[in-house]
Amino acid sequence: MSTDAGQRFIQEALESVHAGFPSPAQGYYNGPVDLNRHLIRDPTSTFIVRVSGDSMTGAGIFDGDEVIVDRSIEARDGSVVIAVVDNELTIKRLRLDGDTVRLVPENPAYPDIVLHELSELSVWGVVTRCLHRV
Repeated sequence: MSTDAGQRFIQEALESVHAGFPSPAQGYYNGPVDLNRHLIRDPTSTFIVRVSGDSMTGAGIFDGDEVIVDRSIEARDGSVVIAVVDNELTIKRLRLDGDTVRLVPENPAYPDIVLHELSELSVWGVVTRCLHRV
């Protein structure tokens, strides 16, 4: 790992890691990787938000995960968004159906949040990546 003007670079493996039989080609690398370049489209409008709760486990987003949120992306039907509902932030999948807007959890234990006009919704940003600790 090296640093250049405050940026940290991580070495990239030349090939994927085999989960089964070990690869005899391990030990090769392809040089440094700038995770900012790979994960972030617009640094000026991108934030990392820690997730609290289990309403999005079906989408692979778990309690304690961090999600990368880009506020410059326009939310569309099917986007996972950070929305403002009753002055609180929530992470849900956005569903648009005519004049009806639903914020849908990816866990059947939680109900949809139904809004009857798009103007009732404030989307804070669109989730682009989930950082999940293994």
